[in-house]
Amino acid sequence: MKKILITGALGQIGSELTMMLRKTYGADNVIATDIKKSDTEAAESGPFEILDVTDLQTMGEIARKYKVDTIMHLAALLSATAEAKPVFAWNLNMGGLMNALETAREQKAQFFTPSSIGAFGPSTPKDDTPQDTIMRPTTMYGVNKVAGELLADYYYHKFGVDTRGLRFPGLISYVAMPGGGTTDYAVEIYYEAVKNGHYTSYIDKGTYMDMMYMPDALKAIVDLMEADPAKLVHRNSFNVTAMSFEPEDISASIRKYMPNFEMNYQVDPVRQSIADSWPNSIDASAAKEEWGFKSEYDLDKMTKDMLEKLRLKLSLKCKTMS
Repeated sequence: MKKILITGALGQIGSELTMMLRKTYGADNVIATDIKKSDTEAAESGPFEILDVTDLQTMGEIARKYKVDTIMHLAALLSATAEAKPVFAWNLNMGGLMNALETAREQKAQFFTPSSIGAFGPSTPKDDTPQDTIMRPTTMYGVNKVAGELLADYYYHKFGVDTRGLRFPGLISYVAMPGGGTTDYAVEIYYEAVKNGHYTSYIDKGTYMDMMYMPDALKAIVDLMEADPAKLVHRNSFNVTAMSFEPEDISASIRKYMPNFEMNYQVDPVRQSIADSWPNSIDASAAKEEWGFKSEYDLDKMTKDMLEKLRLKLSLKCKTMS
């Protein structure tokens, strides 16, 4: 990777991936794009372009302008939001992906886009979900992800585009808030713990879902993109995970550092139904075997780091506002 174009660069993954790649490959070699600009570090620390990913012409112009050799396509509507706006989700998620793949084909660029555990469905094995298994999702987001995996495979086999991807679990970060995902509770709970000492979960107790701390997710992206292509069998849909827990587990982990933390429940039927259709835990052995995937953070190590970082972040924010 020498010249990297990132779509959705100001989102939950993109805001951190942009900064990591700029530190690794040089600020001028990572072109961040998003539908609008903000005053965040990802937007201000290097090249930035306004881009609607449904606009193929502009995407191509930006790619040619910077002579990119790698495209990381992150722009997408997430699970809960997509379920509320299914037609918009299809047009954005699939139209944007097609445009990004076409741009990669024209530029002869390496390509990355994330998939998700949302690609699985109620008929998928719930425990230790295999790399290759039945995939019949019941959400628009899941349908988009399955179709996206197949489309990326098509561009690899049909046009020789070096496409690669990961099936991410829920991602947890203190840097950027998530935007409409079913696993967002696992981020919100830390914010509310630090700010208020309690949290009301919209996901019910006993609901296990795979999760990963953002530093592990970012490293996985780079490791996959740098991996020897001759060793990649699955390419566009590697299962990756770091931990699997239910709301009571994360609450118990927080109480190890904040003994007075309290949690109660007000279940959201829509997001609960989505969560119930997903696996309890997944098998990441293919990623380990084909390119050496390894996670560093377990639940307690992540909790300690999240609480420390959020105390600092929220303290600085309060000082700035006062």
